[in-house]
Amino acid sequence: MRIKVRHETTYKYDTPAQSALQLLRLTPRPYDGQFVRKWRVGVDTEARLDKSEDAFGNVTHLVFLEGPLTKVQIIIEGEVDTRETTGYVRGAIERQPVALFLRETALTRPSPPIRSLAKEVAASQGGALLATLHKLTARLFREMKFEIGSSTPMTTAAESFKAKSGVCQDYAHILIAAARTLGVPARYVSGYYLRTDRTDQEAGHAWMEAHLPDLGWIGFDPAQGMCVSDRYVRVAIGCDALDAAPVRGARIGGVTETLGVAILVEQGRAIAQE
Repeated sequence: MRIKVRHETTYKYDTPAQSALQLLRLTPRPYDGQFVRKWRVGVDTEARLDKSEDAFGNVTHLVFLEGPLTKVQIIIEGEVDTRETTGYVRGAIERQPVALFLRETALTRPSPPIRSLAKEVAASQGGALLATLHKLTARLFREMKFEIGSSTPMTTAAESFKAKSGVCQDYAHILIAAARTLGVPARYVSGYYLRTDRTDQEAGHAWMEAHLPDLGWIGFDPAQGMCVSDRYVRVAIGCDALDAAPVRGARIGGVTETLGVAILVEQGRAIAQE
């Protein structure tokens, strides 16, 4: 499947900012499930872009902007060919040992209720890890309420699970916490999802990948209640959302910053050859 993405991030300041620095993790890398046909990172004002990669192998761009700045727009656009791998992630760049993804973080620390859920589901599946992860994915999809505005980027897995609401980031953090409770390495993934009901979106998407013995990494999306398919564009990974944040930055000066995000994810005309 060919997926086209356009991601616009716009900053406006009531009074000009002297300068700004943005770290972008918005460029996908190829693996067995996706081929990046073309991808462009642009800024609508004079800027310096330094391309590199982080400790996880994510492609990064450091954007240096000198003011005075009243408005800055960062535009990402490209095309990716994807193919169905039934969730398996093979041929991806791996910069860290699998065991790193057993490490708890502040955002993914499991609460007693999350631990209880993980153990309950594992017991019901006879300890079979793959079946357990499928069941946990379905349970979170069924029992959580997807509610924009019900959480913040710093909401923890424990907080969102207690509230039984959140967005894709929260769903992913809860499943990561549950998987690590069972001794399964798990990591956060940011990217894009081709929806069936609309092409315009307010934000990118997030899910998780778990590493199972003899199977490797497999993507699970509890916000959609399924394994990752050819409708996903995989962009960045990390131990939690902070490691894989699409955009992080800082500025000097500027009062009352307003952030606007507009994302278009649609299917292209061509179909990738199997």
